[in-house]
Amino acid sequence: MSSPSKIVDAHARIVFDSRGDETIEVEIRTTKGLGRAAAPAGKSRGIKEAVPYPLGGVKESLELFKKIIKQRLIGLDAFEQESVDFVLKDVDGTDRFEKIGGNLAYAVSLATALATSDSLGKPLHELLNPKASTVPLPLGNVLGGGKHAGKGAPDIQEMLTVPLNPKTPLDAVMANTLVHKELGKILQKKLPNFPLGKGDEGAYAPNMLIRDALESVMDAVDRVSEHTGIRLGIGMDVAASSLWDEKRGCYIYENEGKRMTREEHISYILSLIREFDLVYVEDPVEEYDFEGFREILKNVSGVLVCADDLVVTNATLIKKAGETGAANAVIIKPNQVGTLTDTRKACKVAQELGMVTVASHRSGETPEGHLAHIAVGFECKLIKSGVVGGERVAKANELLRIGESLGNKLRMATLEG
Repeated sequence: MSSPSKIVDAHARIVFDSRGDETIEVEIRTTKGLGRAAAPAGKSRGIKEAVPYPLGGVKESLELFKKIIKQRLIGLDAFEQESVDFVLKDVDGTDRFEKIGGNLAYAVSLATALATSDSLGKPLHELLNPKASTVPLPLGNVLGGGKHAGKGAPDIQEMLTVPLNPKTPLDAVMANTLVHKELGKILQKKLPNFPLGKGDEGAYAPNMLIRDALESVMDAVDRVSEHTGIRLGIGMDVAASSLWDEKRGCYIYENEGKRMTREEHISYILSLIREFDLVYVEDPVEEYDFEGFREILKNVSGVLVCADDLVVTNATLIKKAGETGAANAVIIKPNQVGTLTDTRKACKVAQELGMVTVASHRSGETPEGHLAHIAVGFECKLIKSGVVGGERVAKANELLRIGESLGNKLRMATLEG
């Protein structure tokens, strides 16, 4: 008798992400199921992460799929995820998917898992982890700048909020949504001519200095907390590699009109953490500075110092960051590493070292909620997936559906203890 998850056909096509850029979508058809997945794309990418596409771009990935990968997939059992992911690595033959592209690898890997999910009649989070019962806290980008916004916006890439004591997924998602709404009102009063323009991830992108922006977010958070009774924390993604000028050996804040030495920059970030009582800071220094990360972490208390570009969802780099005290949280972006197998490995290494895992979207996203299932299935405490915009709301709404499906088993994640 044929396995219900045996792969009988595979197809790939070019589609578009939320920025209107080409990306690759893959369909895996099994005896009894179908899985479809497209890869997101980051604008602010770590140098060490998987190469999104080969030199020929999306079209070359598509041709490689048609000529080589499709034939290698047919006949495999989609349930054997590690075997499928091994084939992708075997065909590519490089450490960073330079031949076929990490985005193609991820689309195939995720589509395979979704096909198995459909074949067996199980939601993806349950397929990834039958015991999963904890819904992560949503970490939402409400005000942004850097590479995700236009000229005049804050130099720091993201200012984020996270509900700290929600009782339900609905409470959690609603709290971030209310902050976004309240922030819009605050910005209209402060900047009467600001047309409420947004960056790539749906966050407001006003012409503001960093401290003014953080004060606005703090004001919105205070109002929502008072109205709802839900405590909210503030965080920021510095995306420091985007500010670092290797040739000059300094951090350049163009909008602020400042240049800072490494030591001045670290001192500045620590001052922002303390002044605004931040609970989360991501990529506070450039992507090779393990010691700079360690210096920030040892000088704060009760703050998640989260590594993204430093570790790029790579289990080996995560292990180094955890063991050296460089970070106590890590970003998990599956397309940074190319396969669900390696994503699972990255999460496991981080969690064994007591690090908080943060499932994260990319600035160029696809309009599905799959990331919510990955976050629940891999037991991430946070999911960073934006607040507004169809491709962001898709993840939030899927969290609500997952929470409903868990019933009495449902537990909300907590950052305490």
